[in-house]
Amino acid sequence: MSASTRLSRHIALLAACAMALVAAIGCTPVESFLSGGQAGASSEELRILVPSVAGGGYDLTARTMVQALADEGTATADVVVLPGSGGIVGLNRLVLERGNPDLLMVMGLGVLGSVEILPSQHTLADATPIARLMDEPEAVLVPADSPFTTLADLTSAWTQDPSSISIGGGSSEGGPDGLFRLLLARAVGVDPSLSPSRTYDGGGELLPALLTGQVDVAATGLGEYLDQIAAGTVRVLAVSSPQRSPAVDAPTLAELGVDVTFTNWRGLMAPPGLTDDQRLRLQTLVTDLTASPRWNELSRRNGWNSAVLTEPEFSEFLQDQSRFVAATLDR
Repeated sequence: MSASTRLSRHIALLAACAMALVAAIGCTPVESFLSGGQAGASSEELRILVPSVAGGGYDLTARTMVQALADEGTATADVVVLPGSGGIVGLNRLVLERGNPDLLMVMGLGVLGSVEILPSQHTLADATPIARLMDEPEAVLVPADSPFTTLADLTSAWTQDPSSISIGGGSSEGGPDGLFRLLLARAVGVDPSLSPSRTYDGGGELLPALLTGQVDVAATGLGEYLDQIAAGTVRVLAVSSPQRSPAVDAPTLAELGVDVTFTNWRGLMAPPGLTDDQRLRLQTLVTDLTASPRWNELSRRNGWNSAVLTEPEFSEFLQDQSRFVAATLDR
């Protein structure tokens, strides 16, 4: 059995287990799943909901929070993974946890974009905004054995035959990876509709797709792949930030003459129905966390930039981002 076949079977097994877990969660009463009892009653243990598969950017953000909170002695926290529909399953569950003061959901441009393009029972307006945490550049990644050794190699082949290059992302078309692919294609003169693309529910699903040749290129967040980049498994052709990232030795798109500057971001939402004191408690917890030495150390290790934004500015930012998504998709 080849290595790629073994990996594919392993991925299928993990996917089946994840589906079984989601099914089991869906049959569990709301009170016992996250709030641990009566809705609105504090369990004194924070739960962080990840609305995508394990191994992606949301999962990395949540587990970094848990580690930093524990190392700083601030709070204990658990991670709950609930993937589906680009984050919509997690968002709908968050809203059902009305009044739960001990729950935060990691979200970002991916969830916002999914709500813009996919059917959902709820929107972000139904939840409680807490804060934006950080941002990071997107990256153009290829496997180590890819024939494309530079961005120029890729764009040359892409413009000559758009249908020959398949690009994968770890978000919906309206999420950061999908938007980045659209912006990049247009900037180099490729009609995105002529180029095949595949979307995955987070970087945990995208990486094996890239390594097994299901896609030729990944347009995705940089921080999720630093270990693979350091190991030489994948190669960065360019990053989308205004300046080079200290996390990798790779040029920016602007350096290479491609007029695209783009950053992904992640933040936190809480259930609706919180009192002012409960909301302020969560916001203070988050702002104290992001000011801590341990969080900043781990953030730098993950290639993240501090971009803390609290209320009411965070709500205004979410509205601006919704307009940006709509404008990019409608073009």
